Amino acid sequence: MASDDRDNWESPLQFVLACVSYAVGLGNVWRFPYLCQMHGGGGFLIPYLVMLLLEGVPLFYLELAIGQKMRLGSIGAWTAISPYLGGLGLASVVTSMYLCLYYNIINAWSFWYLFHSFQSVLPWAACPVNSNRTGPIEECEKATSTQYFFYRETLNISPSIEKSGGIHTGQALCFLLAWVITYLFIIRGVKSTGKVVYFTATFPYVVLLIYLIRGMTLHGALNGVKYMFTPKMEELANPTTWINAATQIFFSLGLGFGSLIAFASYNQYHNNFERQAIIVSLINSGTSIFASIVTFAVYGFKATINYENCLDRTRILLLNSFNLAEDSIILNNVFEMIEKLNTTFPEQFAELSNKLEDCNLENELSTAVEGTGLAFIVYSEAIKNMPLSQLWSVLYFFMLLMLGMGSMLGNITAITTPLRDFRFLSHVSNEALNGFVCVLCLLLGLGFTTRSGNYWFTMFNDYGATFSLLLIVLFEVITVSYIYGIKRFEKDIEDMLGHRPNWFWKIMWGGISPLLLIGLFLFYVINYIQGGTPTYQAWNKDLGKSEQTEYPLFGQAFIGLLLVSSVSCIPLTALYIFCQRRKHAQRQKQQRTVNTVAA
Repeated sequence: MASDDRDNWESPLQFVLACVSYAVGLGNVWRFPYLCQMHGGGGFLIPYLVMLLLEGVPLFYLELAIGQKMRLGSIGAWTAISPYLGGLGLASVVTSMYLCLYYNIINAWSFWYLFHSFQSVLPWAACPVNSNRTGPIEECEKATSTQYFFYRETLNISPSIEKSGGIHTGQALCFLLAWVITYLFIIRGVKSTGKVVYFTATFPYVVLLIYLIRGMTLHGALNGVKYMFTPKMEELANPTTWINAATQIFFSLGLGFGSLIAFASYNQYHNNFERQAIIVSLINSGTSIFASIVTFAVYGFKATINYENCLDRTRILLLNSFNLAEDSIILNNVFEMIEKLNTTFPEQFAELSNKLEDCNLENELSTAVEGTGLAFIVYSEAIKNMPLSQLWSVLYFFMLLMLGMGSMLGNITAITTPLRDFRFLSHVSNEALNGFVCVLCLLLGLGFTTRSGNYWFTMFNDYGATFSLLLIVLFEVITVSYIYGIKRFEKDIEDMLGHRPNWFWKIMWGGISPLLLIGLFLFYVINYIQGGTPTYQAWNKDLGKSEQTEYPLFGQAFIGLLLVSSVSCIPLTALYIFCQRRKHAQRQKQQRTVNTVAA
């Protein structure tokens, strides 16, 4: 490994902002609100905060301590502890590479929506007219205008993963732009990253605050916020609630990718990382709750609008069917009139039973949506109903872009820092090394801009990191606690901070956190096995909705490759080192034998 002097953050604030920019990402905006909605609103906060205390903060602390002590990237840091553990760092690099390949396509979608937000009428606000100009396009009419814009205009999606289609030129250009911006942000390593994070870490909070103020004034916003904070305490008895809380903490903080180790390696040796670990972890979790309030306010607005539109359609149907006066039915008495008409005209009302919709605000609010569906469909549907919708659209998608770019800084650093630690790459300039990694990821990631690219994106998102990260972090905490040794680790921390970690940290590292990780890992494996053949959501053009479809054989094989390719680095590297040392020992033995005979 290279022993040259490393770059340093200009101040502890730069390091904190870099960690915040990396840890606070799209998962805070589109994953946490979904889990809140699915697991009893405010009741989900209890297991979430418990898991933050037992798992999130201790493991975050551990990775920062390792990086700052070793002053190396993930490969070098674990190799320094034991050459047999170099594969642990290599597994982190491979996992980060997978993340880099597909993560920037989200930024490409954000660019796409951002550029389309400057039109006088938002293109997803209404269905386009068909070629005969007799009505809306059939696919859009069966779906919604927002779904049509995402699946047809943005992705031009194929009917299945087996039909790849060509590259979507618009998406490819946006993808290229996303990588150009990423390269400019990290071109000089921490010297440029340290300046960029002042913006990428703070701007999303400005937009969230603006959206909170605007969101709380929207019609029906309080319905959404009330739904979020109405706890369903029975969910606390559901093991899945606790598992999802632990998993959300784990991935939200970005553990196991090597980014935190890389960031901490650029700290001054006596930097107070203990306080920073607590601060960043609390900021990250606080952001999740804050973003959820904003999301549920907007979600309440959307649900209320959909509910009232449903009531209005029912009102018009009743007025026309029974020839009633216009003001005889209003939104507030629709259900009352339904009962009255059903009692007064039972035969005539029976003929309408198939046409009447089930208008239910609770059902609208309880429809759980996560990921790209929440970010690019649900939010865009709410935005189109707002006054000055173009302004709110620009703000929202620019915020998504900054969240995505902030996370990309950490993902790229997790790859380039370990590479730079190798002596043969230590003299390569930052511009050249970072440029090579960006170009490589750009070329490998072009497949996500094809018509079937969204299906591959889903595959990487579902299987590219979860399994490997659980094992990586489990190996990390076991290595520190039982191979490197807690007492030795305590002395290192005392050397850096001037005091030893208290009993809480030692109990977490030595027992609680490893047991939680083992439980998470077993849950993931059992869930995967019981799930049967892996499936994905394929877009059905004729029905205007997604359908659950099994992956073909080549897809299942690729999933298997994703699951094992990164973690296999750990045993393969250990085996390689063992063989090398054995060969070296045999050569030394032969050399001694030759010397003895010669003597």
